[in-house]
Amino acid sequence: MKLGGLVLSVTMLSVTILAGSALAAAVTSAKPTYSKDVAPILNQRCVGCHRTGEAAPMPLTSYRDVRPWAKAIREAVLVRRMPVWLADPQFGKFHNQRRLDQREIDTIVGWVDAGAPEGDARQLPPAPALLDGWNIGKPDLVVDMGTDFDVPATGVVPYKYFRAPSGFTEDKWVEAAEIRPDKRGVVHHVIVFIQEPGKNFQGGDGSTLLVGFAPGEQPMQAGSGAAKLVMAGSTFVFQMHYTPNGKPALDRSYVGLRFAKEPPKYRAVTGRALNFGFRIPPNEPSYEVRSSWTAKEDVRIAGFMPHMHLRGKDFKYTAVYPDGREQVVLSVPKYDFNWQLTYELVEPLELPKGSRLDCVAHFDNSPNNKFNPDPTKEVRWGDQTWEEMMIGWFTYLVPAQPALVAPAEAQQ
Repeated sequence: MKLGGLVLSVTMLSVTILAGSALAAAVTSAKPTYSKDVAPILNQRCVGCHRTGEAAPMPLTSYRDVRPWAKAIREAVLVRRMPVWLADPQFGKFHNQRRLDQREIDTIVGWVDAGAPEGDARQLPPAPALLDGWNIGKPDLVVDMGTDFDVPATGVVPYKYFRAPSGFTEDKWVEAAEIRPDKRGVVHHVIVFIQEPGKNFQGGDGSTLLVGFAPGEQPMQAGSGAAKLVMAGSTFVFQMHYTPNGKPALDRSYVGLRFAKEPPKYRAVTGRALNFGFRIPPNEPSYEVRSSWTAKEDVRIAGFMPHMHLRGKDFKYTAVYPDGREQVVLSVPKYDFNWQLTYELVEPLELPKGSRLDCVAHFDNSPNNKFNPDPTKEVRWGDQTWEEMMIGWFTYLVPAQPALVAPAEAQQ
């Protein structure tokens, strides 16, 4: 009996060990790997910036690229520092949002905690098409700014404007546009405006803006059924903001255009609610500035882009309807000048004629703002980063009528 009991006990122990080994194997096989689980997340959320030739400091396009940064990636996603998305999730739904959901965060954390295994390379998803070219796909036309510009090694360079004739002999509908700075290290931002034939260019306004480039800004993609109109005989005006970095450079930036394959249903127009007249007092931690825009006809708001400089603290857009109803449509509670993000709505916001977009921004001109160039100075509107701006950019859609005149912008 004792021997039999011993045999029985050993047998049961063996079964237990085998079962435990099987369970451990199952747990091990369930651990996330780069190839199967992490690469798809990085491809969708990160490699738009984290690839060769883009703004991010390192590429994340292969296991070899990613593995040395595994712990840093884990920390960045846990505290939601990356991917950068500044909108308050309580207001608005945006189809280009970069925020990771909890499942994606858990996957990355679990992968790093498991030792960041590569897994089976045969399970890698296809590389995004944007890896080897433009974010908008292959352009139908590329236009450069028409000349080379010598950027000095030091000093302050006022905004520069360069004109490049379109050469268009007929009206063109542009459904996507992307600016590529030639010498990214000395280019802070670029805006390409459309100067229509017979019209003077006075520094550019919202309705003539085609596309912009700035840190974190995404290319212009008007969306299904919409495009921007470039009339025959128009000229492209490049507004260039150069920031010398200690080395001279020769720049010739350019823009790529993708044309609509058929006439669009809507014309996309850029509008803005801005305030030129503010004066931010010295040492003021939360100075409020307001601006408004009123719709002169029924419009559909497609997206937003708040803009301030280094003292920018927060920014909010509120739609005010003719019946007095108000709706917060975008709130950016922690504005970051280093990330000029656009926020593109999943469904356009219908604004009837007479509706307003009210914008409220706050500026931190105190010593507590670590980015503040000088808290002892009063700050006014100006082009340079140590000055300030308050612009509530937005894109709206109207019926695509060839004779359409864009509604005048309103400001206060």
